[in-house]
This record gives sequence, C-alpha cells and structure tokens, in this order.
Amino acid sequence: MSIPEIAYDHAPIGMCMLDNRCIHAANRAFGEMFGVAPQDCSGRSIAEFYASQEDFVTFGEKVRAAMEESGRYHDERIMRRADGSLFWCRVRGKSLSPDNPFQSGVWTFADLSDERPVVALTQRERQVAILTCRGKTSKEIGLELQLSYRTVEEYRARLLRKFGARKLAELVAKLSGMPL
Repeated sequence: MSIPEIAYDHAPIGMCMLDNRCIHAANRAFGEMFGVAPQDCSGRSIAEFYASQEDFVTFGEKVRAAMEESGRYHDERIMRRADGSLFWCRVRGKSLSPDNPFQSGVWTFADLSDERPVVALTQRERQVAILTCRGKTSKEIGLELQLSYRTVEEYRARLLRKFGARKLAELVAKLSGMPL
C-alpha cells in the first residue's frame, strides 16, 4: 500500500469517492461513521445515507448548482447510519469533473453527534433550522423556500419549543452545538 493509500484509508475523517452519486470507494472512518464495512460501500448510492429521499433530491439540486459555479460544496445536515439512526454531519465535496459535477468527486464527512444531538424534525423544520443558522431572516428564508415569512416564524416557534430555547440566539447556539 502506498503512502497516499494509507493516508486515505486511515484519515481521521470519513472520506469517499463518488461517481454519479454512487460510492466508488470509502475509507475506514466513513465505514465506522455510517456503520458499514468500507469494502461493502462500492456501488451503493449515497442516497442510502441521507435522512430521506426528499433530502437526497433537495440537496442534490443545491450541490449541482454550487458545483457548477465553483466546483465545491459544503454544508451541515442530518444523515442516516446503516442502522437507521440519524446524526448531524458536516459534508464537504469537490468535483473532479467541473463540466459534469456529479461524474466524479471527493467527499468528506465529519460526525457532529457529540456537539449537536438530533431532535426529530420534519424536512421543512430542518431546512428552516439550517437557514436560521446561516443567519438568514424569516423573510429571506421565506423567499428561498417559497413560504410566507409568517409561516417561517411558525416553524421557528416550533424549533424553539423542540429545543427548549427561549430566544432565537439560544436556538442558533443549540443548533450549532455552541456552549450556552
């Protein structure tokens, strides 16, 4: 095994190579994080590790747009382990084929479970939570998600209750895993 192969296989962060959103290769940390043997990942759709099929489609559209613009993408989202349990994950990717962003790419995954516990959220609540953490106002979130700002405020109120937060700043701190 060469030095680069050893570094990839033993990296302290989950890594995989994707070809058309299917796993070509995954390292040990990826396997440990998602509860699968790395050698069993080859040929599997990355969709298996998304919280839902809807997330797979929604994030796919955002990833494609970002990759076409810059060749890179990153976010924090809820992912699914092989046993079905959900966890927060920091995801970063780089396309190796800018003209066709999903053709080939390198992706990293960092488990954020210790800093950010999962609270059962709907797809829309997750979207509002993520955009809230990015500092967007209710009106900005409403425009992006095609909702009225009052509907966004209702989602934020639900999030405050679910996370036991009194104010938006406290909610953002809890969502981002910052100490209070």
